[in-house]
Amino acid sequence: MMNPQAKKAVPWNFRRTWPLHILLLPALLLVILFNYLPMGGLIIAFQDYKPWTGFVNSPWVGWDNFRLLLDRPDSIQVIRNTAIIAVSKLMFSLVASVLFALLLNEVRQRFFKKAVQTVVYLPHFISWVVLSGVLIDILAVKGVVNGLLHRIFGIDPVLFLSNGEWFRITVVLSDIWKEFGFGTIVFLAALSGINPSLYEAAEMDGASRLKMTLHITLPGILPMIIVVFTLSLGNVLNAGFDQIYNLITPLVYGKGDIIDTFVYRTGILGGQMSFATAVGLFKSAIGFVLIVISYRLAYKYARYTIF
Repeated sequence: MMNPQAKKAVPWNFRRTWPLHILLLPALLLVILFNYLPMGGLIIAFQDYKPWTGFVNSPWVGWDNFRLLLDRPDSIQVIRNTAIIAVSKLMFSLVASVLFALLLNEVRQRFFKKAVQTVVYLPHFISWVVLSGVLIDILAVKGVVNGLLHRIFGIDPVLFLSNGEWFRITVVLSDIWKEFGFGTIVFLAALSGINPSLYEAAEMDGASRLKMTLHITLPGILPMIIVVFTLSLGNVLNAGFDQIYNLITPLVYGKGDIIDTFVYRTGILGGQMSFATAVGLFKSAIGFVLIVISYRLAYKYARYTIF
């Protein structure tokens, strides 16, 4: 039986909350307009779609576009590139954010700490269109980086953006440099929630700063690390269209082409709209599965839930 002392749920009262619903309405309309209505176009993934025949008169081909996706060597390579680049970004960016947050947490001068935090956070707000132009200039054969490498170490010019392996490394490192400041703020917030008395007790017992970090700090932010990692799994196939599109050249398609740029090139530029839609739908289906798994893992290991 229900405990009579239990607090009754407050009934929903639309007359009281209608102003909040009105404020929510514009955002809801934008989501429906730009996120849900375009889903009707997914039908062309199962058609031999031609713009002049439209959705109704285009012939159905069933799963042929998806079979073509699995049969084409270039599409398999694109999926492999996407996984390698995205996982590399996820892992190394997480490590960089945690390490920098731990180092910055040891700084005692508040002004210097805030200044460094602001400096590393600023690149997050710069568009990849701007950053890509900067990277193309400084990483060119006669750019600043190659000039310094040759002058200091006597190294021949490195083709950072024209060699497939170097292109992957450049993409991952530049993304880490741009985004790790945002992750640092998340972990600094988690660090502020650790009980200071734990450090005081450890210091009285003669523990060094390294031991405090290993036995107090890292366990204290471990739930947040798990949450950030698991929630990032849902976006593991989003390897960064803006970045790759502005940096890639045909010379590195074999190592640097990802699903999003492949869809753009085959669908918009190549006119293969049905095939490109099938590739995008395949990516979305995998992403949906990963999102479900990531939220399950986040709840299981860190008790994180959004509802």
